[in-house]
Amino acid sequence: MDSGALSFRVMDENDTFQVQCAGEWTVRHVESVDSALKEIKSRRVAGREAVLNLAEVVRLDTAGAWMIQRTAAQLEAQGFKVRIDGLTLAQQALLDAIEHSFATVEMHPDEGPWYIALLERMGATVRQIGNNIYDQLAFFGLVIATLGRAIRNPSRLRLVPLVHHMEKAGLDALPIVALMTFLIGAVIAQQGAVQLQKLGAEVYTVNLVAIVFLREVGLLLTAIIVAGRSGSAFTAEIGSMKMREEVDAMRTLGLDPIEMLVVPRVLALVITLPLLTFIGDVVGLVGGGVAVWAMLDTTPDAYLVQLREASGFWTFGVGLLKAPFMALVIAMIGCRAGLNVTGSAESVGRQTTSSVVQSIFMVIVLDAAFAIFFTGVGI
Repeated sequence: MDSGALSFRVMDENDTFQVQCAGEWTVRHVESVDSALKEIKSRRVAGREAVLNLAEVVRLDTAGAWMIQRTAAQLEAQGFKVRIDGLTLAQQALLDAIEHSFATVEMHPDEGPWYIALLERMGATVRQIGNNIYDQLAFFGLVIATLGRAIRNPSRLRLVPLVHHMEKAGLDALPIVALMTFLIGAVIAQQGAVQLQKLGAEVYTVNLVAIVFLREVGLLLTAIIVAGRSGSAFTAEIGSMKMREEVDAMRTLGLDPIEMLVVPRVLALVITLPLLTFIGDVVGLVGGGVAVWAMLDTTPDAYLVQLREASGFWTFGVGLLKAPFMALVIAMIGCRAGLNVTGSAESVGRQTTSSVVQSIFMVIVLDAAFAIFFTGVGI
């Protein structure tokens, strides 16, 4: 085929199938022969050799070299043994570079039926979840081992960062935790009173507030707030250090990033979340008491007496017992997500979002597991 500045001619004779190329194979001209090159084929392939002859090519750029390599790959797919002749040294170097990049191009077959694609996505998701669980367990073991070394040798424990993170994760979170638990406690009491009044059992509103808030809602609400606030902060802080290569600098200086960055944050959250849960429970009960007083005209003394009768030690203790485990999970997920940051601001945002979602999910899963366990043992 002749296209003015460039041409090619196909000769299908004897044992050789030859494509004779000539002219300027450059980006300005190769588009004119694109369709014709794709249609090159032969009826006789077995045992034959295909030769691409470039002796008459006067100019060759990247676009032209890619066209030639694509034609060679096309002929190989048909079954030919392909050889390229007539190259100058410069053309050979260009073709070698194109061949390397061409070989690394990932070919995507045509999509099959929709249900095959759906099954493929489900399988990829399951595999990703399995890998994530495995990596999280490995990270958990690494942190526990590092924490064990710190306990055996207390001088390795960094007290200043520990106190700093206790302030950031605990004291600074106190206002939002108190406000949210107060409002939720009042809402639970108000909605419970409205529904129980229909049955003439509004006197049990205090029991509802005590059991629901002390066993479940107080801890869940506090843990979710901490996961969104402190867990995301852990990811962003460590991720920013990873992006600026400060973590690599620590390793170069012989410092363990797990010991320097992760352990203080984990211990700080394990210590502060039970305290926040205790305060959140108390404030939530105060909010419920205000709502009960406003709707049912119950005096504070009567509210406290009924609260004492409605809740025992384990009603209050169950929530506090679950708090350290949830704190451990939140801190582990947040710190691991920070260490997984690759090196861009987009990666920091993606890992921060992922850590918050995973933390909240695991908090709910843990709460459900503990609820089943405590019900099973009769607590």
